[in-house]
Amino acid sequence: MSESAINALRELTNAPGAPGFEGEIRAIFTRELKDLGNLSTDAQGSVLCERGDGPRVMLTAHMDEVAFRVQSVTPEGFIKFVSLGGWWSHTLLSQRVSVMTSDGGSIPGVVGSKPPHFLSDAERSRVLLMEEMFIDVGAASDKDLKDNFGIRIGDPIVPVSEFTPLHNQRLLMAKAFDNRVGMACLIEATRQLAAKDHPNTLIACATVQEELGMRGAATAAMKAKPDVAIVLEGTPADDTPGASAGVAQGVLGKGVQIRLQDPSAIMNPALVDLVVQVAEQNSIPHQLAVRTSGGTDARAFHLSGTGVPSVVLGVPARYIHSHNSIIDVEDYHAMLQLSVALVQALRQDKVNALTRYL
Repeated sequence: MSESAINALRELTNAPGAPGFEGEIRAIFTRELKDLGNLSTDAQGSVLCERGDGPRVMLTAHMDEVAFRVQSVTPEGFIKFVSLGGWWSHTLLSQRVSVMTSDGGSIPGVVGSKPPHFLSDAERSRVLLMEEMFIDVGAASDKDLKDNFGIRIGDPIVPVSEFTPLHNQRLLMAKAFDNRVGMACLIEATRQLAAKDHPNTLIACATVQEELGMRGAATAAMKAKPDVAIVLEGTPADDTPGASAGVAQGVLGKGVQIRLQDPSAIMNPALVDLVVQVAEQNSIPHQLAVRTSGGTDARAFHLSGTGVPSVVLGVPARYIHSHNSIIDVEDYHAMLQLSVALVQALRQDKVNALTRYL
């Protein structure tokens, strides 16, 4: 993998981007694409970069990551928090976080709870609720927290976990591969397509608040009015102990995942067929997936207007929605290659055929 691609993933994953507070990710996206098309935003903060002519083909990824928000503070200076997105509380205790203050500060802290030494046997055997946890930033009181730390109710809180290549150099570990791997692919695919001919209007769209119910995609779709939507994601891998043997559909190193269905969307069958055909013609490693849980921005895009043919391409990531997830860079390469080839294949006749039902 090129050094520039590694650096892009490092910058994107290390940057904070809680739902509703995606400013740093938005700044990276606009910095990288400002010379490649016409930039605009919707009123929610999603960003669109449009270039070309012809059918409106959207490549899209969401900027936000699962995070938290300050809900209240105790008189002793501890922070009670609520989740922004889906967390499993098993993964939270003793993890580092940063509170992002309104003045631009970043205050380090750690997730704590009642010490195990003081727990009964019954308490030790259950998963603690998030409401029982707190964040300790080292404040002496609620007044200290406000006056000297600058923390107030409503401040976003993000996980802290440095981007780290593993001993196997193909594997990378970081927070927020859901969905900074999609964002990295979106930026690089747009760059590559800007240097090629593509028979369509390409709309590179970075959405907000996906982790809170695909909210940004709903308004971005109204603004962009795409004819086709290709959603780029960091999807859950199912190749670890405890998964059903022999039926894994998100295996690290097996290529880009092409999602056919999840509870939020059935992907356009003709578009799926085209995606598989393009992957096979270009010898791009890929794996098909029908998911029984989860959802993506495809839920909002495929229902926008009178309906938009949509498909999800994913890089399988172990342990998403935690402080440390792992991807294989070869799967990222496969998603990038397929994204570029698919956009180039979406001529007017191909787009028309996706919704030819009569």
